Amino acid sequence: MNISTSTAGRFAHVMPLAALLVLAACSSSQGADKKGGAKGPAQVGFVVMQPTSVGLDAELSARVTAYQMAEVRPQVSGIIRRRYFTEGSLVRKGQTLYQIDPSLYQAQVSQASANVQSAQATYDGARIKADRYRPLAQIEAISKQDYTDAAATARQASAAIAQNAAQLRTARINLNFTRVPSPITGRIGRSLMTEGALVTSSQVDPLAVIERLDPIYVDIQQSSADLLALRRALATDGQVPATARVRLKLEDGSDYPLEGLVQFSEVMVNQSTGTVTLRASFANPQGLLLPGMFVHAIVAQSVDTKAYLLPQAALVRDAKGGGTVWIVGPGNKAVQRSVVADRAQGANWVVTSGLQPGDKVIVQGIANLKANAPVRPVAASAPERIDPSRGGGGSGAGGSGGAAGGRRSQGG
Repeated sequence: MNISTSTAGRFAHVMPLAALLVLAACSSSQGADKKGGAKGPAQVGFVVMQPTSVGLDAELSARVTAYQMAEVRPQVSGIIRRRYFTEGSLVRKGQTLYQIDPSLYQAQVSQASANVQSAQATYDGARIKADRYRPLAQIEAISKQDYTDAAATARQASAAIAQNAAQLRTARINLNFTRVPSPITGRIGRSLMTEGALVTSSQVDPLAVIERLDPIYVDIQQSSADLLALRRALATDGQVPATARVRLKLEDGSDYPLEGLVQFSEVMVNQSTGTVTLRASFANPQGLLLPGMFVHAIVAQSVDTKAYLLPQAALVRDAKGGGTVWIVGPGNKAVQRSVVADRAQGANWVVTSGLQPGDKVIVQGIANLKANAPVRPVAASAPERIDPSRGGGGSGAGGSGGAAGGRRSQGG
C-alpha cells in the first residue's frame, strides 16, 4: 500500500506538466494557422506595353547568279595555236586568252594593202588627166565630153581607194581577232578547246566561260499571292515600306555576314511557278557565294508601326495554337486576354492584335494564376532590346515604362 500511494503521488505531479505541454502545442499550431491564413495575393512581375515599329520579314527561297557572265567565242576560223590563261584563275578585261593561227589573215591584210596602193595610183593618173583636160575644154581645144569622161574616171578611182581601204580595215580587224581577248574581268572556268583544235566563227560551243563573282546577284522567288497581300497591307494604316535590305542563310544553316540590297523586282509573274523574281546584289569578297547555289533570303518587306514586342515567357498557347496573356486588370486582378502573335522577333513575340498602349502584361509568376484572382504586381526586368537595323524599330515592350508602372502600382 505504501508503494502504491507513493506512485500515485508521483503521477499526480507529472499530469499537470503534460497538460501544459499539450496546451502549448495547440497554441503554437493555432498561431501557425493564423499566420498562413494571413498570406497576401500572389506577387507577379509585369511590363507595360507600348506600340513600336517592327520590321516584317519574309524568308524566301533564292538562287545565286553571277553578276556578269560571258561565253568566250572565236570571231574568226582557224587552228588554236596557244592558250594564255590558267584554268580557274582571275582574268582581266582585254587579256588575251587564245591565239588562233594568224597566217591566212596576215596575207589578207597584205593583199588589201596592195589593192589600196593600186587604187591610189589609178586615181593619181585619172586626176592628173582630168586637170589637164579642164583648160583645154574651156578654150574648146578638146570636146567637153572628153573632159567629162576624164573627171568621171578620176572620181571612180577615188571611190576605188575608199573601197579598198575598207577591205584593208576589215582584214586588219580579222587579224586582231586571231588573238581572242577576255570580254570581262572575272573568274574563268576550264578550257573547252585545246591547242590544235579547229574553231569557227559560227560554232555553238564556247571556248571558255568567265563569271564575275564580286559583287554577285541573288534571285529571290516570291509568290504572287504573298506580294498581293503585302501591297494590300501597305495600303492600310500602320504599315510602311521597309528599306530593301536582304540577309542570307547559306545551305549549311549559317548566316552570310554581309547584307544585300534589292535592285529590282520583275513586273511579270512566271506562269509556270506563279512567282515574281526579286534580284538582290551582295558583296562577295571571299567568294563564299557561287553561281547556282541555293540559299534562303530574309527580306525586310514592310514595317508595322503599331505592333507590340512581348517577351516569349508571357504568351501561353492553347491546343488550337491561339495565344493568350495575363493582364493586371482593375483592382490588381489577373485578367486573361487573347492576342494575335503569328511570329517571333528575337526573344519576343510580335503581337499585332489584342493589346492596348499601357497594358500591364504579366511576364513572371503566371504558372498558377486564375481569372479575377487578386495579385500583387511589381516591375519585371526590362525585356531584351531589338536592334532597329534588324527589323525591330525600338526597345521591346517598354522596359523602363514597366518599371515605372510597377512603382506606381506598389505606391497605390
